[in-house]
Amino acid sequence: MSLNYKRKLVEIAKTLCRELRKNSTEAEKIFWEAVRNRKFYGKKFYRQYPFFHDITGKETFFIADFFCFEAKLIIELDGRYHQYRLQKDEERTRILNYLGLRVLRFSNDEILNGLDGVLKKIHKNIRDEGD
Repeated sequence: MSLNYKRKLVEIAKTLCRELRKNSTEAEKIFWEAVRNRKFYGKKFYRQYPFFHDITGKETFFIADFFCFEAKLIIELDGRYHQYRLQKDEERTRILNYLGLRVLRFSNDEILNGLDGVLKKIHKNIRDEGD
C-alpha cells in the first residue's frame, strides 16, 4: 500500500468519526455523559475511535463507539441496525480481539433503561481483567 493511500484512509476515518460524533444516538449521548472526563473510575474514554488493520489483506479500519486505552476495552452500543449484521459484528470482534482488544456490546435499550447495570458490568470487566 502506498503512503498516499494510507494518508487518504486516515483522513476518511477522521471525517467519518467527526460525523458520527455530530450525529450521536440518544444512547451514545447518555453513555458519553457517564464516562467522559474520567468520570468512570478515573478511566479515559474516547468516542468514535478508529482502529486500522490489514488482517484481511486490505488496509481498512473500524470505528469503535467508545474506547478505553488503559483497559484495552471497546464498548459498542448496538441499535436495531446491528440485528441485520450479526455475522459482520462477530467477525469485527474477532479481529479486534486478535489485536489485543476486548469488546463489550450493549443494546441501546440497555443504556436507555438500565445504565447503572451497564456501568457495573463494565466496571466488573475492567476490575476482573486487572486481577
